[in-house]
Amino acid sequence: MLLLADDLGYGDVGSYGSRLPTPNLDRMAGEGVRFTQCYSASGLCSPSRAALLTGRYPTRVGIHTVLFPGGDNGLSPSETSMARLLKPLNYDTTCIGKWHLGSAPQYAPANHGFDRFFGVPYSNDMTPLPLMEGAAVLETNTSNAMLTQRYTQRAVETIANSGDRPFFMYVGYNTPHIPVGVSAPFRGKSGRGPYGDAVMEMDWSVGQILDALAARGVENNTLVIFTSDNGPWYQGSPGRLRGRKGETYEGGMREPFLARFPGRIPGGSVSNGVLSLMDLVPTIAGLTGAGSTANPVDGIDAWPLFTGEKSSLDRNALLFFDSWDIQCARLGQWKLHFARDNSPPWIEDPASGRYNLPLDPMELYDIESDPDESYECSAQNPGVVAGILAQVQSQISTFPIQVQTAWNDTRTRKAACAATGARPVLRKP
Repeated sequence: MLLLADDLGYGDVGSYGSRLPTPNLDRMAGEGVRFTQCYSASGLCSPSRAALLTGRYPTRVGIHTVLFPGGDNGLSPSETSMARLLKPLNYDTTCIGKWHLGSAPQYAPANHGFDRFFGVPYSNDMTPLPLMEGAAVLETNTSNAMLTQRYTQRAVETIANSGDRPFFMYVGYNTPHIPVGVSAPFRGKSGRGPYGDAVMEMDWSVGQILDALAARGVENNTLVIFTSDNGPWYQGSPGRLRGRKGETYEGGMREPFLARFPGRIPGGSVSNGVLSLMDLVPTIAGLTGAGSTANPVDGIDAWPLFTGEKSSLDRNALLFFDSWDIQCARLGQWKLHFARDNSPPWIEDPASGRYNLPLDPMELYDIESDPDESYECSAQNPGVVAGILAQVQSQISTFPIQVQTAWNDTRTRKAACAATGARPVLRKP
């Protein structure tokens, strides 16, 4: 069972230091494992979800930015989703909540291995917002305030009515994405405004789902995962991390991640190993005995981190994208920033347009000791910089031409700046 929040910050869960009331998520942390270094594959909704469900970088599957209603792009049915991976093992598969991987019929959940779908096709700030059952529209513009309640009811009913087949359920909450929607029973209850109320209601929903698993008698053989698609937008907290949604700083990419599996995952454990949401597909494939996907995945089987068998795993450098541009990479304890947009996200683009600017010098941070990316140390560690660059360069040719072109364009800008003595200027908000 996979529960996904929308724009929830790293610092918005009690076990991660939040003052927001999240007793059920804290219960999950106490009964399972809490990861401190889990990364999304994007700081935006659609790309992060594409990577989560396929185990592949979003640029590989052609979803490099947010999808909008009426668009002709979406997650190709040629990709192997988590649900499709489990179908040969006779899993019953359900998608509840926000989809946001293409609104055209050919990209619907039914074409990605889900037996049923109940939810909305995109974000709650896009209108009209239809509530759908499969391909049928139940309401042309549903109530944002009631979505968490309705998703919870449907999830609990589906669990209660599940038969003897194993099941996979993906619940994509719309909350706490703005505009914040909160049902009447939770308004004003958190004492921290509508955002806190929305998080409190989502936490209640998680508790209802956990209780439903217990009532059905399957809690001891069900893996439950809770995480978020990217960092917080205008509201919410990234904790002590720098940056927010849409940025490749830690605050935009590092997510809360909890996993509970009684008898398989030690309760109250903490993993400081580096985890990517792309790891879920190969991890679940290994856990269930499912076969390989049709396309190579970028994630790795991280189950030894879940169980505590290992404290870290060897992996290639994790790449952090903004659209087609690689802006930084994480390898071991280090994170190297190569480039940054000439304009911060979520403000009007400059007259010249928004594009990637090379950093000179590149910025290196020791994320283990400096998670808020405050102390740049590339001059003291030239070998580390060279090693990360070499790893990135070795991966570039495996990506679509758009990524290769964007990387070369950024490097060309750096060379041009070096030749003229100019220094890139980043526009401040």
